[in-house]
Amino acid sequence: MALPLLVCAGVVCRGGRYLLATRPPGSRLAGRWEFPGGKVVDGESLVDCIRRELCEELGLSVGAVAPLDVVEFPEAEPPLRLHFLTCALEATAEPVAHEGQRVGWFTLTELQSLDLLPADRLFVERLVGRHPQP
Repeated sequence: MALPLLVCAGVVCRGGRYLLATRPPGSRLAGRWEFPGGKVVDGESLVDCIRRELCEELGLSVGAVAPLDVVEFPEAEPPLRLHFLTCALEATAEPVAHEGQRVGWFTLTELQSLDLLPADRLFVERLVGRHPQP
């Protein structure tokens, strides 16, 4: 069995809305929504990875980071282990799409209707279970 690919995803929440971005044009699964992040580089910590990815992809400087959840997705090719990390931003920080992707802020209800990547869909289902909507 292949070792899973380690990936980190930033969970940024502001005013009850979560930051998501689409996969960039020309990439695998382009146009599908995901929590921003990317592959962990050899020797890199999860915290360093999410800080690097959010800076490269969206021009965001990340403050405090904390682990939130891990989604194992063995059906993926290659298998994935996706670490979701809460990320604090400055209150006025706004994402800028550096890779041609779309970016948006969504409520939990809105997240459920997006065309999410499968591992992100599993995470959203868990998130909704922890924070049921009225």
